[in-house]
Formats: sequence, structure tokens, C-alpha cells
Amino acid sequence: MQRFFDIIFCSVALIVLSPFLIPISILLKLTGEGEIFFVQSRVGKQGNIFGLLKFATMLKDSPNMSMGTVTVKDDPRVLPMGKFLRKTKINELPQLLNVLLGEMSLIGPRPQTQRCFYAFPKVSQDVIIKVRPGLSGLGSIVFRAEEEILEDLNIDRLKYYDEIIAPYKGKLEQWYVENNSISNYFKLIFATVWVVLFSKSTIYKSILNNLPSPPPELNLN
Repeated sequence: MQRFFDIIFCSVALIVLSPFLIPISILLKLTGEGEIFFVQSRVGKQGNIFGLLKFATMLKDSPNMSMGTVTVKDDPRVLPMGKFLRKTKINELPQLLNVLLGEMSLIGPRPQTQRCFYAFPKVSQDVIIKVRPGLSGLGSIVFRAEEEILEDLNIDRLKYYDEIIAPYKGKLEQWYVENNSISNYFKLIFATVWVVLFSKSTIYKSILNNLPSPPPELNLN
């Protein structure tokens, strides 16, 4: 049933958004490094690796610089149009094609690079790969301000990600898989739209029950 809604919603979205996506593609071609899309290897269902599509918002060699695949606020690797596209999450829209191809769902655990995936607890890894990863999901809603969390220059940011953020994010994604239902699917579609409009909202707390509690070192308010 979820796959049926994925196909319907993605097909409609691509048709409706095409007049908007085409100008963005042209602007990206004319700015930055001239790249329109960025394809990155991510961990998918059953642990299979697939190419996740994004609009190009960062320098092509970004994974080999400083923070690697972890991005922070005001990251110097972000291209001129990149900040706006990342802030609005428009950079994620090419993944509608990943959904149509069956590599992703609209809602599910956010697909990770191998480096970030293996930072999750092993028990979470084993559960997460049972379903298709999502264009949006509980982890990406809760951690929509992850770059701001990591802007603190007084912490070892990679260590903080591995020891504080990743374990909790893994538990959230695991919770979604273990509580996967059409009801939660639609709740998270609604929450995704809501937090794009109201970025400081914590609406997920009121529409989902019995979520894992965050560690005391992590302030998500």
C-alpha cells in the first residue's frame, strides 16, 4: 500500500514541480562548478548500495575535505545557490526519481553514507535495512537542524556526531521501522511539510507516541 502511494504522490509531484525544477537546473548549470546533480552512494534496503540523487549544492570534492560526509552550518564547501536549496530542502527533490525507481520511499529511514550508517548501533542497522530508505522520515525531521547542532566550535564535531547524534538517530529510524504503518506514513508526510513551513516546530512529539528519549547531552528544543 505504501508503494502505491509513493508512485502516485511522486508522479504528481514531478508533474507539478517541473516548471520550478527546470529553472533551478539551468541556474545550477550556470553557477558554481556547473554541475546540476550530485550522485552519492548510500545504504539502501537489504544493505544494497544505490546512487542517491541531489541537486548539486556543494563542491564536488567535498567528501574528501575537512568534515567529510558530515555537514555543518555555514560550511565553506557549500556553493552559491546551495545554502538556499539546502535550507528549503529543495536539493532533495531529485530523489523523487529514486522513489519512482523503487530505491526509496517517500517516508522511511534517511539513507546514509556507509561511514554514517556504521556509526549507528548495530541493532539499529539490522532493523533499518529491512525497509526502503525515505526521502523524508523521523530521523530527518528530528535532526533537521543538525548542521546548527554541529556548529559549536568547542566540541570535536565528528566525535560528537558518532557518539551522541548517530546512536539516537539510529534509534529513531529503528522506531519507525518497528512501528511502520500507513497511519505513521501519512503523519510523517504531514510533519515533513509542517517543519518546512515552521522550522522550529516539534510537531512530531504530539503526533507520534512513545518515541525514544534523546540523550541528556542533546538539546533538540
